[in-house]
Order: sequence, then structure tokens, then C-alpha cells
Amino acid sequence: MTIARPPVENSNPKPKKSKVGIRLTLSFSEKDKVGTIQPHDDALVVTLRIGGYDVRCVLANQGNRAEIMYPDLYKGLGLKPEDLTSYDSPLVGFDGKVVTPMGQIKLPVQTRFEVVEVNFIVVDEYSSYTALVARP
Repeated sequence: MTIARPPVENSNPKPKKSKVGIRLTLSFSEKDKVGTIQPHDDALVVTLRIGGYDVRCVLANQGNRAEIMYPDLYKGLGLKPEDLTSYDSPLVGFDGKVVTPMGQIKLPVQTRFEVVEVNFIVVDEYSSYTALVARP
């Protein structure tokens, strides 16, 4: 697995009017496919640095439109109810059940070279993952 950054243009000392963010690309080589059955539908489970801690078992979900944090991670990061902001929209789980979120929290997430602020919706539901992140 590699993370690629598009080539940087010639750097010059002229001031720039605006800065455009570059999104890193997550890609796999032919070598990464060795030992897998193709085509596959395996989940992409990664480790991310969330709130200063390496968090394993994070599901990068292509169909997801929101970042979700489950109780194990919420408790493991030492978060308290007063750390959360209000989030009033109900969610629908993978099983079709409606879930009422506990709240929302903004935390820094580092993938490799980049740190971004992510709004996690905290739910009090069981999951085999610690968090879900959206993958456009």
C-alpha cells in the first residue's frame, strides 16, 4: 500500500493568493494483490492516529457519509460527555436500526503526512470496529 502525492510545481518565492489543499491518494500495486482472490470485496480496515493515539481497526467505508466513533474508542480516549457537542439527527445502522447519537466531537486525525480535523459522531452501539471513516 502506498500513499502518493502529486508532483509539486517549481517552488518560487512569489507569494501565493490562495492555498489549495492536495488530497493524498491511497493506492495498491500489483504486488499487494498477491495472495488475494480477485475481484475481492474485503473491507478496508486501517490504523489511524486519532487524538494523538494510534487507533486500530478503523473501517474506511466507501458508502459512508459520516465519521462514526464507537464506545470502546470514546472511552479509550478518555472522553467525557462534556467533551461532546450536540448532534440531533438520528442515524440508520447497517442493520437498518435507527440510532440516536450521544453527540459529536472534532478530533485531529493523522493518516501519514497530513493531519485533518474530523467531526466524529459518537454512538453508544456495539461494533467490531473502533470507528468508521468516510471514503469518497
